Amino acid sequence: GRGPGSPSDTLVNGIPAVPPPGPVMGGPDRPAPHAPEEEPSGKGRSKLLLVAAAVLGLVGIAYGTGLLLDHADVPKGTTVLGVDIGGMDRREAVKTLDAALGKRTSAPLTVQIGSEKSELKPEVAGLGIDTEATVDQVARSDYNPVSVIGSLLGRTRVENPVVDVDEEKLRVELETISTRSGGSASADGMVKFTGGKAVAVPGKEHMALDIDDAIGKVGEAYVERSETGKDVPLMLSRTPQPPKVDQAELKRAVDGFGRTAMSGLVTLKTADGTQILFSPKTLGTFLSMRPDANGKLQPVIDLKTFAATYGSTFDGVLLERGTGEKTAVTPQDAAGALLPALRETDPAKRVGIIGAGQ
Repeated sequence: GRGPGSPSDTLVNGIPAVPPPGPVMGGPDRPAPHAPEEEPSGKGRSKLLLVAAAVLGLVGIAYGTGLLLDHADVPKGTTVLGVDIGGMDRREAVKTLDAALGKRTSAPLTVQIGSEKSELKPEVAGLGIDTEATVDQVARSDYNPVSVIGSLLGRTRVENPVVDVDEEKLRVELETISTRSGGSASADGMVKFTGGKAVAVPGKEHMALDIDDAIGKVGEAYVERSETGKDVPLMLSRTPQPPKVDQAELKRAVDGFGRTAMSGLVTLKTADGTQILFSPKTLGTFLSMRPDANGKLQPVIDLKTFAATYGSTFDGVLLERGTGEKTAVTPQDAAGALLPALRETDPAKRVGIIGAGQ
């Protein structure tokens, strides 16, 4: 080995020994610095998938929680006519609706034609809210994620009520109001009974309610009042209307029911033998024929005049109803028994028995 003073450690001709050549920094013999490696594109997609999975997981948890918490018949957040019935069973929901609506659905509506105001009683006009049917309609399981999660966040579901509208009853009431406010009951054409004979009364163009249009407006006003409780007068107007009944229909009515009804005496009685007879002349005081919605003439009995005509004849007579209850004879009972008898010409068949159809 080499010790101190070795020739390689001494000056050579006064010049230090030069070490053997080696690689120079950055030189051509040195490997180039490594460039940073690009991240595989798959890793970015993986992160997005993880985020998406996390979001879906949270949504799934919220959805499951909503299903667990909302197990009532009526989904949470459900309102009908402004009444919150969400989270209730059917019975409780019906009870809540009935209590909240109260007189909103039974109080008279105010109808105004021109300056004339009239009351329209929902019960008489065939209007009503069927709360049981309404609850049955809304009491359904809703598995829509938006709805389920929305219920957790206090979202409201506004549902429509089931509205009962008896168009025949409503039509009669509106025609009565129209006549009372300046319309003419005979302007559409009718048959009256005078001196024991049927007489045609032709119609003419006149100012009257468009009943079909009015029916829709009354229905909308009834629902609105049921929701708000505010009785805002419903403004209706009369417009020029052609007569409903043509000459052919007038002739058919006079030659048909008109002639038969006036063919002789008619008897009205009850099962116990209580009875009263009406002559053709007397029938004419309360009987007429008026057009239905299709312009066909139908027999009509003025119940008030009819009841005054038979007076106390049936006082004390009780009819057994379908429920088993026994009640007094009403003008409707008597009229219902009389009309079929008026369609007969055989004297033996011109007998109307009150309560026969009970």
